[in-house]
Amino acid sequence: MRILHVANHVKESGNGIVNVMIDLACEQTARNHQVGIISAGGQYEELLTRYHIRHYRLDQTRKPAQLMRAVFDFRRMVADFAPDIIHAHMMTGAVLARFLRGFRKYKIVTHVHNEFQKSADFMKVGDRVIAVSQAVCDAMASRGVKRDKLRVILNGTIGSPRNSDSGPEPLEGRAIVTVAGMYERKGISDLIDAFNLLAGCHPDVKLYIVGDGPDRARFEEHASSSPYSGRIRFAGFQSESRRWMKAADVFVLASHKEPFGLVLIEARESGCAIVATEVDGIPEALDHGESGILVPPRDAKTLADAIARLLDDDVMRQHYRARSGMGLDYYRAGRMAEEMLGVYRELLPGASPLAEVPGTKHGL
Repeated sequence: MRILHVANHVKESGNGIVNVMIDLACEQTARNHQVGIISAGGQYEELLTRYHIRHYRLDQTRKPAQLMRAVFDFRRMVADFAPDIIHAHMMTGAVLARFLRGFRKYKIVTHVHNEFQKSADFMKVGDRVIAVSQAVCDAMASRGVKRDKLRVILNGTIGSPRNSDSGPEPLEGRAIVTVAGMYERKGISDLIDAFNLLAGCHPDVKLYIVGDGPDRARFEEHASSSPYSGRIRFAGFQSESRRWMKAADVFVLASHKEPFGLVLIEARESGCAIVATEVDGIPEALDHGESGILVPPRDAKTLADAIARLLDDDVMRQHYRARSGMGLDYYRAGRMAEEMLGVYRELLPGASPLAEVPGTKHGL
């Protein structure tokens, strides 16, 4: 098959949408499919070159003059690559693929990574609509997408070519770690409030906040007013965030909205004891509470109590460390890629059912 992915960029910035797309593209080309990506570029271009993935640079900035140029350039790129499938991961790519299709025979697959955004309505244009969790699937169905177009494919990151085998980051004290974009929906303020509630009884505990984003300054101001501000560290974006997870005594994801939570699979692979909020796709990523403690969102007291229980009870903490590592084979990037190829074959009935050589990696 000839598969053309479309996203806004391929920056190494911790963006889960981009990370999933990169993993899919690499796994697909490793199975002898022809794969291309349209984006505005970024640090992952070097990895794409290693995997012989063709990259087309396209600025999709939503300004009238640039969009007019993007329409022309997108049509030219599609004509050059001649895809069987266009796999759109973000709104602009989905709209361009649909309204420029004309008489071309390619099929459109849209991938709903962030259902909570209003722009997710535009993902309805796909011939198939991929949901990253059952929660997202149900939400998209409630927004008018026909069930027979929807397919649930849980994210998989185990075995990603993006990963390294680096050891743990040397952290001071007993470490509570979160890795998240600095957005209000990630519940960083709730985590800081929870830390304030438990820090007095746990003088050796420190909070490490890994990630960047538009709300970081607000969170830093919030942390600065804490009586324990000297024990809260903002580490910014880290390209090897798993090093921080490997050093965590407790890993926390306090999101208010989270379609799946790819970082939770990374935390599980890192052997973390996990506390996360029971919202959207998070329960699916944590085996509905078997692989981590689930707490209500926006509830700093309950969050603090759950973290404190893990800090205080070595047996419980080791139990959740062990549980987090179980069943991870399902979350391999290769499984995700195989399920996605199955969806493509639904749309291309003439496609070969087995055109891959498992385990091969181009360019490595």
